[in-house]
Amino acid sequence: MFLTITTTGTADRPATDLGFLLHKHPEKAQAFSTSYGTAHVLYPEADDHRCTAALLLEVDAVALVRRGKGKGRGGAPDAALAQYVNDRPYAASSLLAVALSAVFSSAMRGVCAARPELPEQARPLRVEVPALPARGGPELVRRLFEPLGWAVTAQPVALDARFPEWGDSRYVRLELESARLTVAEALRHLYVLLPVLDDAKHYWVSSDEVDKLLRAGEGWLPEHPEQKLITSRYLSRRWSLTRQAMEALELVRLAEADDREVEEIDNAVGAEAETEEKPTPLAVQRRDAIVAALKESGAARVLDLGCGQGQLVQALLKDPRFTEIVGTDVSMRALTIASRRLKLDRMGERQASRVKLFQSSLAYTDNRLKGYDAAVLSEVVEHVDLPRLPALEYAVFGAAHPRTVLVTTPNVEYNVRWETLPAGHVRHGDHRFEWTREEFRAWATAVAERHGYTVEFVPVGPDDPEVGPPTQMAVFELSTATTEKTEKAEKEAKAA
Repeated sequence: MFLTITTTGTADRPATDLGFLLHKHPEKAQAFSTSYGTAHVLYPEADDHRCTAALLLEVDAVALVRRGKGKGRGGAPDAALAQYVNDRPYAASSLLAVALSAVFSSAMRGVCAARPELPEQARPLRVEVPALPARGGPELVRRLFEPLGWAVTAQPVALDARFPEWGDSRYVRLELESARLTVAEALRHLYVLLPVLDDAKHYWVSSDEVDKLLRAGEGWLPEHPEQKLITSRYLSRRWSLTRQAMEALELVRLAEADDREVEEIDNAVGAEAETEEKPTPLAVQRRDAIVAALKESGAARVLDLGCGQGQLVQALLKDPRFTEIVGTDVSMRALTIASRRLKLDRMGERQASRVKLFQSSLAYTDNRLKGYDAAVLSEVVEHVDLPRLPALEYAVFGAAHPRTVLVTTPNVEYNVRWETLPAGHVRHGDHRFEWTREEFRAWATAVAERHGYTVEFVPVGPDDPEVGPPTQMAVFELSTATTEKTEKAEKEAKAA
């Protein structure tokens, strides 16, 4: 199996930077042992103007069969022989994808200690795979790669050039070109899509393949038009794993939809003059407003309830005044994504001692949530069915009862300012409702009265004189009388 990656350079960005990105020196030919044979990395050309890295995988068919069952379907001798006589020595498949991951693991993660600025740089890339199985033909190859920014040439390979009447085989010669992708992105695309096109994996597919798919698909798979086909084929059509992966991808998509800033705002009413400065995304403004309110409250131990992918937890970790940060979510898959985002497995001991992630449902009381200074419900309540809001209210304000509670939610009145949002639609499909400012104030005021809090309302984002801000935030603080009552009860309990 053979694959090449080529890039071109300029005076200030030499093509040989590819060696730093791949962590393989252009002047050396290197060999790596794998379970299926030997992977070789070499550079057929390497200068400042053009550099090509080649990955050659020599497959040991005997070793491959011995690692498996050693027999074909039903144990028939002919089927067993077919294990040795096949296309594996030359046609790109899941074996090549595994070799990519093993040989270029740091490059796939976008890590380059020697030149840390390089991984984020897009550069001209050309990928060639001389023989690629494509179950679905050249059209499927284009449907998979073109949405990712690749110009695709997929030339069918004839069954036998001497007999054109036999038609084409299921193989193509693949050429991909792009000027706007990073090397890490290119490798992750190949890692996922090579076995998808082959529609076969040469090893047992277990639940850890879901995590591999989510890692490699981060940033592109949740929005890919062929997401379902990619997921199903990558996971060898195992329905339980496919469903698990699809649910996780939907969580990612919904979180990204929540954080996505609509590009244009109607200039008809009170619009500010245009500037060349890129506006701050609403998601960032929301996190900044939450962090500022937490600082003002003096909170040190904070709950992020419904933490999703952990963006707020990540922001709070940057400030040492927050000594304990707990993220909870009902979805274990969301917590897995948050853990990956926070890099908990690589975090230093002191930093790791400040953060916890655990599963919890806001529909039920949870004793682990008691005793914290503050709790945050950021873009959470609108995802809860209205009849279940009283349960959430009691779990947070009644049972957990932190000194400060912050709640943010969309302001439906502002939706008319989004040019791309059809009239009458909520901001995305998982919202059970979206409140007006009056409705939100009525709910928050009633909650505060029932549980001994005071409440103030803070606009987040541009505060339109007619329709208000895009996000509305309520800041709940325990009233003085409630605080004194609570402290008295705690003292009596200790004395008892």
